[in-house]
Order: sequence, then structure tokens, then C-alpha cells
Amino acid sequence: MGDVTTMTTTERTTGRPQDRRRPELAAFLRGRRARVTPQDVGMPGGPRRRTPGLRREEVAQLSGVGVTWYTWLEQGRPINASPQVLDAVARTLRLDLPEREHLYHLADVPFSPAHEDTGQSVRPEVQGVLDAVAPLPAVVYNGRFDLLATNAPYRALFILRPGTQPPVPNALRTLFLAPEATCPLVHRETELPVMVATLRSAYGRHVGEPVWERFIGELAAASPYFAELWESGDVVPPGSRVKTFRCVETSGVLRMTSTSLSIDGMPECRIVVYSPADDDTRTHLTCLGNEKSRP
Repeated sequence: MGDVTTMTTTERTTGRPQDRRRPELAAFLRGRRARVTPQDVGMPGGPRRRTPGLRREEVAQLSGVGVTWYTWLEQGRPINASPQVLDAVARTLRLDLPEREHLYHLADVPFSPAHEDTGQSVRPEVQGVLDAVAPLPAVVYNGRFDLLATNAPYRALFILRPGTQPPVPNALRTLFLAPEATCPLVHRETELPVMVATLRSAYGRHVGEPVWERFIGELAAASPYFAELWESGDVVPPGSRVKTFRCVETSGVLRMTSTSLSIDGMPECRIVVYSPADDDTRTHLTCLGNEKSRP
């Protein structure tokens, strides 16, 4: 079978999407390989190197794959690649998260961050944004509603205290497993179905991934109400909505509009800021979460 990187311009712009991705995959891998030097990966450079970066056989060796298989992958041939192998190649080529996601798409493999629960860290400047919007509650969610970062007003609103949550707190766990009398959401019957439908819209990109399947299975086992909502199959995207909270700290009822903002370099994550929907809520927010902010 010939090297598909010799396809003509016409061939590149016609045919199936998978066929058009292969030449792009070949060019992308060659470009990333050229920028990694042997010294970068602890290998001797040697006096006679025709390429500015790693050789194909070196990428294959460092990635734990066969030289022929990697050569075919870099040539854009129609071979199957597993997520584990793509992750190994990505590590060897020192791809960052957006580059790794791009590699997956070009290889026609569903993308999933390999770091599971604890891998996505929030940059200090993003935490700074959360702290700067206080007294408005603000949080960084991923697609599963894990709380990757919060500010003090958000923690006060959701009664988050150190040592009372799993290593990665999760808004859905908090809302479904808390006794109804202490749940910060006033209208659970209308708010929770929307959150579960939002979760399902993200789940479509992660079907079969162990961390997602485990999360859904554990929450369904712990909460029959979640299991019922999950089985409904409803899907909605994240969006701006008015939510009503009961605030233990101020003994008030807060009506707030949620606004979602995307974050560069953090696919599927978003900053959600809750702003007051009426004057009473604005008054209560001035007293909410006066603790020193922390990540």
C-alpha cells in the first residue's frame, strides 16, 4: 500500500472525512517529531542526524510501539490506533492537551483526557478571576460537574468545608446526596433534571470511559432520583439560567443567574458565575463568604 502523504490536492479535498484527516495526521506527527531533540528525551544526539528532531524509530522505541506501526501511522495509512498508544506517542512528542486532542481527532479516535479526576489543574490566573468577582459565587466545572476551583462565596453557598468532600468535590454528588432540608437548591424538582441533562450532553463524548461510567454508576446506586433522571435520556447544553438557593450563612433566599464562560486550554471546562437576579439577593451577597479565598 502506497504512502498516502503523496495524495494530490484533489484527493485531499474529496472523499470521506477520515481520508482527508490522514494527510493532516501525517504532517502533524512529522512536525511534532521535528521539534523534539534527542537531548529532550535523554538520548545522545550523535554526529550524523539528517532530521532536526527524533527519528521515527526513536519515537517508536520511546512510545513502546513497533517501528513499522509508527511509520504507517506517520504516513497516514488507515490503521487503527488505541487511546493508550496515542497517549504514549503524545507523551514522547511532548504534546500539550490541545495538541493531544488534535492528535485524537486526526486519528479518528474519541478523545478523553487521561488524567481522570485529578489531572486538570486550574492556572493561578483563572483562580484569580474567581477571587476577583467576589462577592459573586464562582466555580470552575468540568463536564462531570467536578469542582476544579471555587471562590469563598461559592463555598459558603454550597456549604463546602475542608475534609467533608472527596478529593475532587462534585456538585452533583453534593446536591443529590445531601438531605433535602439542607440542599442549597430550593427548587430541586426543576433544577436537578436540567443538571443531569447537561451531564448527559457531555457524556456523549465519553461513553465507555471508566471514570465516567464509574461516576454515573456510583451516583445512580446512591441516589434513586439521579438514576431515574439519568434513564430519561434528556439532553441540554450548558447555558444561562436563573437558580434559587437557600443560604444557610445569611438565612436568605438568593435568586441568581448563572453565566458560563469557556477557558482557553481547558476543553470541556467552564467558569460559572452566579450574579444576583434581584435587589434582595444583591444585599445578601455582600455578606456571603467572607473567609479568606483559597484554591
